[in-house]
Amino acid sequence: MSLFEIGMLICFGAAWPFSIYKSFRTKNVRGKSLTFMIIVLFGYIAGTFHKLLYNFDPVIYLYIFNAAMVAGDIFLSIRYKRN
Repeated sequence: MSLFEIGMLICFGAAWPFSIYKSFRTKNVRGKSLTFMIIVLFGYIAGTFHKLLYNFDPVIYLYIFNAAMVAGDIFLSIRYKRN
């Protein structure tokens, strides 16, 4: 388990709740890139699979939690982009 990996995931993960809250509150997703969020989601999924296959440790839960937040933001972006 790497403290640097944990720090990176916590820092990246700290931004998603604010993004989700803003989208949910304003129902406006202008300025968000769906492509970017999908790329980030695939990165978290890749990190999760790496942990499952090669180096299982508790950090996997940070990958899963961050992936869930990004997926939620993607859902809101698709939902509110229609408006």
